[in-house]
Amino acid sequence: MRSVNVSGILVENIILASAYLQREVKVDFFLPKNVVDPAAMSLLLINDGQNMEELGLESILSELYKENEIRPLLCVAIHANKDRKHEYGVAGHPDYLGRGGRAGLYTSFIRKELIPFIKKTYVLDSFREKAFAGFSLGGLIALDIVWSHPKEFTKVGVFSGSLWWRNIDQAEERYDDDKHRIMHQRIRHGFYHAGLKFFFQCGNMDEMMDRNNNGVIDSIDDTLDIIKELEAKGYNREKDIYYLELPDGKHNVPTWGRAMPEFLKWGWGLRVES
Repeated sequence: MRSVNVSGILVENIILASAYLQREVKVDFFLPKNVVDPAAMSLLLINDGQNMEELGLESILSELYKENEIRPLLCVAIHANKDRKHEYGVAGHPDYLGRGGRAGLYTSFIRKELIPFIKKTYVLDSFREKAFAGFSLGGLIALDIVWSHPKEFTKVGVFSGSLWWRNIDQAEERYDDDKHRIMHQRIRHGFYHAGLKFFFQCGNMDEMMDRNNNGVIDSIDDTLDIIKELEAKGYNREKDIYYLELPDGKHNVPTWGRAMPEFLKWGWGLRVES
């Protein structure tokens, strides 16, 4: 384990050997210093940890703590590797090209190896709450893990999520948005769980595709349709769901870095009443 003290944040880097993934996983920890009550700290897991330097997570957290805008939060950034398109996805439901076939193993790594390691390493029996966030495919599997384990997680952040994930090629004549988008079906056939909160971010420049020719790019359509599915389950659009659409947002790390403070303040913000 390597530790670096940076502007109010303790950054630690570890290599965790995973029996489920059959590989070593690099993980970065961003821990606020001088936490008075560790039991009051929340846990935020973040996919694609290899992008956190470009995203500016350490600086974002430092600024938010400096301005007393968020509660204590242990951020754990999990690096992906060459198997990213197979480890990310929807557990048990590979897409039409067979991608995402190891998503179930990745879910087991998170729940049965990483979280117990975190608790043991930081001597914490529990957290105030646990959340998951991710970008693109990493956002898809973050949503799947939180949705599938509502007793363990309370919040999810999905940045430009790959919610198009489908079980047949959209070029096929029989393709139907209403039937073949995997995550939409997973939510539709699932159940309402009180206490879950959802953050979605999209950019108007995420992509150019518009498969139904309605003048709205697919990434926005797919996200808004997920929100509709959640509302149909009983989630309140005003209380349980936050949607951030950036007019100049692109499908890239700098855009997600701009959205990250909004997500953190939404999830763990400190509101000082006058």
